[in-house]
Amino acid sequence: MASSRKVKARRDSDSVDINPKRMKLEDKDNVEEENDSIITSDVSLENVSQQLLSLEQNLAIEVGKITFHSPVEYVYNPLEYAFNIHTMYVEKYCKTVKKILFLGMNPGPWGMVQTGVPFGEINMVRDWLKISGPVGKPAKEQPSRKVTGFQCTRSEVSGKRLWGLFQELCKSPEKLFKHAYIHNYCPIALMNKKGCNITPAELKAPEVQTLHAACDKALAKTISILKVEIVIGIGGYAEKRAQLVVQSSKLPVKVLCLPHPSPRAVNNKNWSEKATQKTEFGQLMRQDLRA
Repeated sequence: MASSRKVKARRDSDSVDINPKRMKLEDKDNVEEENDSIITSDVSLENVSQQLLSLEQNLAIEVGKITFHSPVEYVYNPLEYAFNIHTMYVEKYCKTVKKILFLGMNPGPWGMVQTGVPFGEINMVRDWLKISGPVGKPAKEQPSRKVTGFQCTRSEVSGKRLWGLFQELCKSPEKLFKHAYIHNYCPIALMNKKGCNITPAELKAPEVQTLHAACDKALAKTISILKVEIVIGIGGYAEKRAQLVVQSSKLPVKVLCLPHPSPRAVNNKNWSEKATQKTEFGQLMRQDLRA
């Protein structure tokens, strides 16, 4: 008989707070009003990073209220325990509006779960993006999926491939982030009792509907804050969510898809070659990311 165990996406009040800038995630009745007040018709360039961080803080609060049912046993939210590193990433590379938004699905166990940076493979974040620092821990930790931050010895292949391609094409992070930004649709990682990853695409109703509602709203506002013209979904799930958000919000944004760099995908050994061969993506590489 299937288990009816429920897992609450808890905030990390029990973890060690090692960051003086760490956000205070307090349940508020007016989270919706705060979310709605973030976007203005004329976004100040100086406030882009602050507006994005505020939006992400509110999203973390909202998804933290969701109760997930079995098989979900563990919920990791890097926007809580790794918010200091995530803040470095946003403040360093998202100071201005962006033409292109690369959209991932959610944090990977050896990437953003460890570093707070989307697709955040340790070496690429530390050595290419030049970001590092102390990372806390989730309130409930799976024994085989411990968060050790930049001490983690595992490499996330998806992140290594994605950031490696950008490094090859753009040479410097500054050139990449001049017109583009890398962001995740969903801020949390989900695992079963054994520590196996559960993607948002694998969730069942009703929690997936609640999760989608929160993440869709945040994505629409992210696009507005950054004045995005093109969203590139990294994988089919991210592309689909972006298309739904753009259509429902009537945003004048083009949605494209980049094959997901996961090694679990079929025939994905030559991912970087396949990615650059996609006509529209190749054009963007030449016209914008290499500018």
